[in-house]
Amino acid sequence: MRGVNRNRRRLQRGAAFVASFVLMSLVAVGTVTYVNHATGQYRSSKRQTFDAQTTHLCEAGVQSVLRQLWRPFKASQKFDDLDDETQGSSKDTPTVNLAGTIPGVGRFSAGVVGQYAPNGSTYQRIITVRAVGWVDRDADGQLDNDEPQKVVDVMATYELARSQVFDYTYFVNNYGWMTGFSQNDLIINGDMRANGNFDFSGGTPTINGSIYASNNEKLSPPAAGLINAPPVKWSNGTYAVNNALNPRARQAYTSGVFGAKGSAQYDTWRDFGFDSIGGITNNKIGGAVLGDTNGVKSWDRQTVGTTPTPTTLDPNPTQEVIMPDLSDISHYTALSAAYTNQKQYYGDGTANPNYGQSAKVEVWDQSLNSGAGAYKRIDTNGVVNGSAALIGTSAKPIKIHGPVTFTQDCVIKGYVEGQGTIYTGRNVHVVGSIRYKNPPDFRGSDLQAIDNANEKKDMIALAARGSVMLGNPKDFRTPYPLTYMTPPFTKGHYDDNGNWIPPFDAMQVDGTGFKKYQSTMGDNYLDSIDESVNQIDAILYTNFVGGGDVGTGGGGVQFNGSIISKDEAMVVFSLPMYMNYDNRIREKGINKQPLIDLQLPRSPVMLRSAWQDRGFSFYSGI
Repeated sequence: MRGVNRNRRRLQRGAAFVASFVLMSLVAVGTVTYVNHATGQYRSSKRQTFDAQTTHLCEAGVQSVLRQLWRPFKASQKFDDLDDETQGSSKDTPTVNLAGTIPGVGRFSAGVVGQYAPNGSTYQRIITVRAVGWVDRDADGQLDNDEPQKVVDVMATYELARSQVFDYTYFVNNYGWMTGFSQNDLIINGDMRANGNFDFSGGTPTINGSIYASNNEKLSPPAAGLINAPPVKWSNGTYAVNNALNPRARQAYTSGVFGAKGSAQYDTWRDFGFDSIGGITNNKIGGAVLGDTNGVKSWDRQTVGTTPTPTTLDPNPTQEVIMPDLSDISHYTALSAAYTNQKQYYGDGTANPNYGQSAKVEVWDQSLNSGAGAYKRIDTNGVVNGSAALIGTSAKPIKIHGPVTFTQDCVIKGYVEGQGTIYTGRNVHVVGSIRYKNPPDFRGSDLQAIDNANEKKDMIALAARGSVMLGNPKDFRTPYPLTYMTPPFTKGHYDDNGNWIPPFDAMQVDGTGFKKYQSTMGDNYLDSIDESVNQIDAILYTNFVGGGDVGTGGGGVQFNGSIISKDEAMVVFSLPMYMNYDNRIREKGINKQPLIDLQLPRSPVMLRSAWQDRGFSFYSGI
């Protein structure tokens, strides 16, 4: 029965067609689902790519604006230009507007949309930068609504902060050097730093502290930023024995006083004592270390005959520490004239008798009071126009309070009482020892008690727009010390804008008609009052050279404080020489003042404090 067979084949063919249709439908549905899923993945991937690209474009814009403001601020160390460019900034009226392109990525536009001084601060400006980054798909240089785009706001603080240079006994902006000292000839109880190489030659002194050098391409010739050899360094026990009777040296680490390393007690002491053993505690490098281009290392070398044993603690190279600039003396005359002591109480709760007083400097004048003598104030509203000499004795010390500015030279020797800074429009000439009438004592087991006592003791800083000259200029000769005050020993450098700053030359005659190492008061006058410089209780800060002849009368030299300069040129005629750091000017923490605020020069810093993504837009029709 063939007919029966034909119908069965028709039914089979119909069933196969239906099955094929269903299968094709399923494939079609699967394909649509796959295409939709793939398209979603493509869009998501594309979105992530554009989000990352526009973020980087915004960052490029922000960095461009911050750098545009930073370079002149760093050079001038004043807010004048920054204020002129950014005051009145808002979202509707942005300033410092910059635009740019990153080839193959996209474009950015950025500007300042806010600026203010927090709490009316004279030392801070908070800047808000808004940046827009977009992928310019049609290459028309314009931001179109359908182009991937992001908006970012970044807040940054530009600040004239207390400078790190005052954390050191010896700081040189160019080359650090110690030549011709044995381990018993020069003993430094404090940290040292150079924004260039640091060289020890002709002997090995004893440095009980950290030493840093840093790469400096701006110097001529450039400095690789190396320490040529580790010096001698005492152990904690040797240091404690040798300084047991030295009230001016910081204490050596003992667990009984400082606490166990890592403890809260240790953290309060660590920056104000000496620990011969360098290491990392609480994620912070502590103790005496060597730091240069090759990283930070601990080392042990207790005698010249010992082979140094450096151990790397951090392989990252050191960085330049910006030195404050005193070029604008008008800033300091204004500081002196406006100064009023704001400390009402000391740390122990007692009243400060100088609270509310203005800046002043006084010397004893025997001709006053019918020959009986009296103190005479030589400034007017904190300013001395021209040059003057300050001479003090143990019975009649120089009296200083606050920042006082001399528009030309200050010549000084003798005993000092009070707390303050002398700024000079030209030189400071130290023509004899400077001693505190009431010196500090850093010994003891209670850090707060030590601070309470030393907060009331005498302290002076001498800060020169020109140079700090030690000794009698009439006796200055070649080679000592003039060779070290002239090129090629002194170094020229390029500023951040590529401008050449020539090296200091002591033999040049400046606008006063005197050579740069001389005083406007004349060689003969300084010669008539000169004494050997055997002790210096002071913070010395100079825009150019710090140096001269010390110890010419024999008996060695003791330096209690810091010397901070671009070039250092001290020649020591009698040994030994001891240098002790005075930690009362060191910051006690972020936003916490030093124990004694001498109104010292400040350094420019810039810190980013906030980053806000204000939105990303991605056109989904791509």
